[in-house]
Amino acid sequence: MKTIYDIQQFLKKFGTFIYIGDRVADLELMGGELKELYNSQLIETKDYQSAILILRQEIRMEKEKKANEKR
Repeated sequence: MKTIYDIQQFLKKFGTFIYIGDRVADLELMGGELKELYNSQLIETKDYQSAILILRQEIRMEKEKKANEKR
């Protein structure tokens, strides 16, 4: 997995479709779903780790972007 789109497609394999409308909330919810799948031993450790890393980076970028828009 290399992008958020890849993560969305991965989650779709498990019947999980996420769209709230708030980008950060969507990303955090994806992280929660991945954690549940990992804890249930439905996904590999490397898939979980790479997806979580991508999500954390994207969340950080989105929060920085929102902070810069307020200035």
